[in-house]
Amino acid sequence: MTDHYFTDSPAATDRERRPLTLELASREVTVETAGGIFSPGGLDRATAILLAEVPDPPAAGDLLDIGCGWGPIALTLAMRSPEATVWAVDVTERALDLTRRNAAGLGLANVRTARPDEVPADVAFAAIWSNPPIRIGKPAVQDLLGTWLPRLAKGADAHLVIGKNLGADGYARWITDELGLPTERVTTSKGFRVLRSTRPAAG
Repeated sequence: MTDHYFTDSPAATDRERRPLTLELASREVTVETAGGIFSPGGLDRATAILLAEVPDPPAAGDLLDIGCGWGPIALTLAMRSPEATVWAVDVTERALDLTRRNAAGLGLANVRTARPDEVPADVAFAAIWSNPPIRIGKPAVQDLLGTWLPRLAKGADAHLVIGKNLGADGYARWITDELGLPTERVTTSKGFRVLRSTRPAAG
């Protein structure tokens, strides 16, 4: 199933959008979701594990959520680091619209929604968090990670959550060997690995 990542779709209508109440960044929030995006019914298990395991993001700088969906990762980054600029990137207008509406509804003026080609090329990220769309296939995932992970600022980390049975260990080796970003397993929980990739501070 790749529609949640690749299929462009217009913004959800008032009839399609539905409220969802959940906890993000230790705060109870109500957001909107809709069909046609990843995990419209709530916080998926992998993303929940990522958000539970990652350290606090940098307080300032540019932070990135790759494949934002309705926005749980981007909203969490924005609430934890209100002085930072959070880039919520997706290829579908429906996802971007929902994230945009949810950020506005929570008063998070530091979230910027964008398609991949709308992020300025000179932006280096102080942190990247992502539940990447692994089911789009290995070549496409490698292209996705190869596009964004090298844009880490020097000394910055990316945290990714990937299913163990979906090749987490292989991706960790590939990121280390092919992208030159040392990658290690932070934790394993309920069949998912949280990986940390670091751009060296020197070089």
